[in-house]
Amino acid sequence: MKKNVPVESASAIISASASIDEKIKELSSGPGGGDWRGKTLAKVRGIIHEADPEIVEEWKWRGTPVFSHGGIVCTGETYKNVVKMTFAKGAALKDPSGLFNSSLEGNVRRAIDIHEGDKVDEAALKDLIRAAVALNLKGQTKPKTKPKNKTKPKPKPRRVSSKRAG
Repeated sequence: MKKNVPVESASAIISASASIDEKIKELSSGPGGGDWRGKTLAKVRGIIHEADPEIVEEWKWRGTPVFSHGGIVCTGETYKNVVKMTFAKGAALKDPSGLFNSSLEGNVRRAIDIHEGDKVDEAALKDLIRAAVALNLKGQTKPKTKPKNKTKPKPKPRRVSSKRAG
């Protein structure tokens, strides 16, 4: 079911999408016909929207494409030698195809670094995106465990004497 988007939010979405379009165009049309990063970012963006047509595009942190649905799903960062997809809650996702190849040591995020010439496993990436959306919509990052009791036991109340020492 599609939700109505308030007008100011709709213009922000259009602006974010236009900013992402511009970034792709800038990377793709540089000297010598541009480079592979713009084409890769465009391909990844298309895969994200195929996996979840209700993805919302955002433009955050001074120029980072962000893809959200119920929270941040992933980012689409471009660096000199890599296009990086960082999944905000990646550590909580199952990755049976082994797409995550970066930021593996953290407790929350995971990333996929795509280098020039790398083939993207589209089916596996779509599965990962759908799982990230489902996790966001579920509203938790990992199964809740019973918290350990770290509080000190309460001291026994002291008896107050009504007699004064004299």
